[in-house]
Amino acid sequence: MKILLQDLLLSTKGVTMSYLPARKGRHRQRYEDHLRLVAGCIPYRLENDAEESRISVLMISTPNRDDLVFPKGGWEDDETVHEAACREALEEAGVKGILDEDPLGVWEFRSKSRQNSCNLEGGCRGYMFALEVTKELNSWAEQITYNRKWVSPEEAYKLCRYDWMREALGALLRGIEKNSKTEEHQHQILSAGCSANPSNLEESFTNKCIVQG
Repeated sequence: MKILLQDLLLSTKGVTMSYLPARKGRHRQRYEDHLRLVAGCIPYRLENDAEESRISVLMISTPNRDDLVFPKGGWEDDETVHEAACREALEEAGVKGILDEDPLGVWEFRSKSRQNSCNLEGGCRGYMFALEVTKELNSWAEQITYNRKWVSPEEAYKLCRYDWMREALGALLRGIEKNSKTEEHQHQILSAGCSANPSNLEESFTNKCIVQG
């Protein structure tokens, strides 16, 4: 299932910006069971050619490290987990798109730095989602800190820093494959002269969450 989110725009002194400034501080941070709650996503795109469909995923660099990660950050108390995931994708990677309502999974992991992440023990509980990218911004809130790079799933798997990231990537790929088979089956039914159930088609549309601009 997918949900609908509105465009994220900010008007400041007569100037319309295509992104919101990145949130700072931890005063609105959510915690549960002494774990800092984190929301993020794996941005992806599907490219179709005459022979096959190719999947690319978007990863971002992190300061003072050579590896790449997926956009994620603190889930705050004035937003839903889906809004938090979309916000992090916009702030860190400068992308908008269609976010799955159901998470790829929930993982508990230790922060890379107790000083600037999570609680005193460095524990996080992360909710990761699939985000089908529909728009890449030329400028975004944290582009000075984060660079972005489209990579193949195979390359992404090698670049993943932690096991939980590889598990989330695997869940994404399985979900895309499952949806592809479902769409192929529906196409075969329609091609055979049958009509699809209108309620099913309506549900698949209304369950989409679109962040566009």
